[in-house]
Amino acid sequence: MREANTETGQSASRHDYTWDLTDIYPDLAAWRAEKTRIAAEVPGVRAFASHLSASPQTLADALETMSRLDKALARLYVYASMLSDEDTRLSEPQGMHQEMQQLHAEFSAQASYIEPEILRIGSATIEAYLRAEPRLAPYEVMLGDIARRAAHTLGDAEEKLLADAHPVAGSASNIFGVFSNADFPYPTIRLSDGSSVKLDQSGYADVRTSPNRADRRAAMTAFFRALGDFGRTFGTTMNSNVQKAVFYARARKYTSTVEASLDRANIPVSVYDRLIDGVGRHLPSLHRYLRLRKRMMGVTDDLHYYDLYAPLVESVDLRYTPDEAQRHVADAMRPLGDEYVSVIERSFRERWLDWYPADGKRSGAYSNGGAYDVHPYILLNYLGQYNDVSTLAHELGHTMHSYFSNRTQPYPTADYSIFVAEVASTFNEALLIDYMLKRITDTPTRLSLLGNYLESIKATVFRQTQFAEFELRVHEMGLASAPITGEALAALYLDITRRYYGHDQRIVVVDEDVAHEWSYIPHFYSEFYVYQYATSFTAAEALAAAVLAGDASATARFLTFLGSGSSKYPIDLLKDAGVDMTTDAPLDQTMRTMNHVMDEIDQLLTAP
Repeated sequence: MREANTETGQSASRHDYTWDLTDIYPDLAAWRAEKTRIAAEVPGVRAFASHLSASPQTLADALETMSRLDKALARLYVYASMLSDEDTRLSEPQGMHQEMQQLHAEFSAQASYIEPEILRIGSATIEAYLRAEPRLAPYEVMLGDIARRAAHTLGDAEEKLLADAHPVAGSASNIFGVFSNADFPYPTIRLSDGSSVKLDQSGYADVRTSPNRADRRAAMTAFFRALGDFGRTFGTTMNSNVQKAVFYARARKYTSTVEASLDRANIPVSVYDRLIDGVGRHLPSLHRYLRLRKRMMGVTDDLHYYDLYAPLVESVDLRYTPDEAQRHVADAMRPLGDEYVSVIERSFRERWLDWYPADGKRSGAYSNGGAYDVHPYILLNYLGQYNDVSTLAHELGHTMHSYFSNRTQPYPTADYSIFVAEVASTFNEALLIDYMLKRITDTPTRLSLLGNYLESIKATVFRQTQFAEFELRVHEMGLASAPITGEALAALYLDITRRYYGHDQRIVVVDEDVAHEWSYIPHFYSEFYVYQYATSFTAAEALAAAVLAGDASATARFLTFLGSGSSKYPIDLLKDAGVDMTTDAPLDQTMRTMNHVMDEIDQLLTAP
């Protein structure tokens, strides 16, 4: 039995602060029985092959069968993956996870004829079918998207081959996940107070925020050097992941891996390029904040990379129990209405969340809304800091997005693009910081929270764009057949990081060991994912500002957006909500807000 960490002063039992997966399946036997039943049905999807054009009714029968099986597979997969995340050291849940990867690959292979055959039917006939058969209405978006991607859809045999390769394609990510969470020999260091701490990912995240500078330096040095000791291994897994992406991009006739990745949601590559260029133009705002951080911390010599997570105001140590975090987050969301808040409170009451770190538990945080007929779940590694409260609000944004889309949309359009997913989560963070600032007037705490807001911009807009640029350059190396080794990746990462943080101008000294930081970032195994944190932050800032200003129509548009799933392309959904991500306006507005906050901090620091 996993015992909850009680360092935040909250006495917690497993029952109170772990999630309840019995809402998905009552036990392993029930999961196994359902998996066996669905596995037996999967080969039957081939029965519709070469018959989709027979009639509108036949096409509807086929698509409904695919959708029903896909929904069942998603529910099976969610249960297996979350059970595995509870303790990545256990072999049975890992095996279940692998079984689902294989079964889903088989399903994709059996259904691989669908898109090529629909393309052969032709758009005019499909449009006539849509008019003739009401059961096809939930699939109209999907059918239109198939036509849009016609140039990148292969023949039946080729599509089946690509689908059959999916289990192999995920190997690099799977190996990285198990190695980094379960098998990596994380170092242990002795702190200045004589205590010892194991620098696993949670331990490292905690110590790097220590007010003690020597402890921060020791933790970051030991953690990054330990990663560097396995640079060859991490380089090999990353190379495998990039080569997989290059293979699929070339197979589908894309000019680059970034184009292949963004085209799934019809995002122009110009949005990615515009973000990197725009953030590069705004680096002076980041450098202004870093100078301000140095001043607030009272650092008299050089500011180092290991100082970037330390408290801005040493006398303020913001700590919150889970109950306090729940109250603050629920109250902060009240501008979105009673229903929104009631669902959040229900998530706490009904144990949709797994709160505390535990040995073998997956690091980080996420929300999983893949069990369409149940409810979303949240994994946290809660340490009681303000950042953890903000993470709770963030993941609840994802959860509410999934909850409303699953409730409002039919299954074929309930899922949504990552490009819009991070808008809902970051929107919640904006409401939380606004709520906290309106209730806190004492200067030290206010400075701490204003600094926390600036930290969010640094971490989400600048850091994630830094990651996005690194990832783009790595994939360019793959396309150019350049060697992708741990050494090459470390050199590239250090060069980009030093440019972002003004190393040459001594704004922040980025020490050599920072070169290995890239190797513990799991999102690099989900191609071109991280840039969406930055774009979403800027979109959410614009949308939240309108809601907080009391614009009832803006609130209504945002709630409609949460229930829209994938009923439109992401760019269009955000335009409907009130923000155009094909322009510089959202980023420029965020930078103006950032500088206004720094102006207020300057005033507070100089006030008598």
